[in-house]
Amino acid sequence: MSDRPPAPGGLALVEALVNTVDLESGSDRLDTPEGRAELGVGEQELADVRELRESLRAVCLAHAGHPPHREVTPLGELLARAPLYVAVDARDGSALLTPVEEGPLLSRVAAAVAESLTAGTWLRLKACELLRCHWAYYDRSPAGKGRWCSMAVCGARAKMRRYRSK
Repeated sequence: MSDRPPAPGGLALVEALVNTVDLESGSDRLDTPEGRAELGVGEQELADVRELRESLRAVCLAHAGHPPHREVTPLGELLARAPLYVAVDARDGSALLTPVEEGPLLSRVAAAVAESLTAGTWLRLKACELLRCHWAYYDRSPAGKGRWCSMAVCGARAKMRRYRSK
């Protein structure tokens, strides 16, 4: 949906996961082997991955000031299950949370969230306010007040609806 560049750092993974489903058309890239391969998940993990995706979407909506799209498992509960450790670089002493294993998507997402928290970028990952969209996007606007994934599509639709209602 969005014509925006991907989110920075590990948030690109979170954004890609949230955007695996197109709410307007109903197509879900997790239904395809290619889509699952992009995220490194197997078919047996689908229920957990979809639960994580919708919890992330709810948080992205909250970042944009909107209520959750539906009842979801709180993201904190899901991320608490992710095995992470603090890796300290011997050269400069910098530290970051790292997945215990590189494979599990949950651990990679948890590490990305932790990285974005320390970088101050986490609250900039938002979801489009249009109900038929809720596409995740990284808000690069100076004030951090972006509302739509794309001004050309969702922004134009919302503004046209508002104009017609007057």
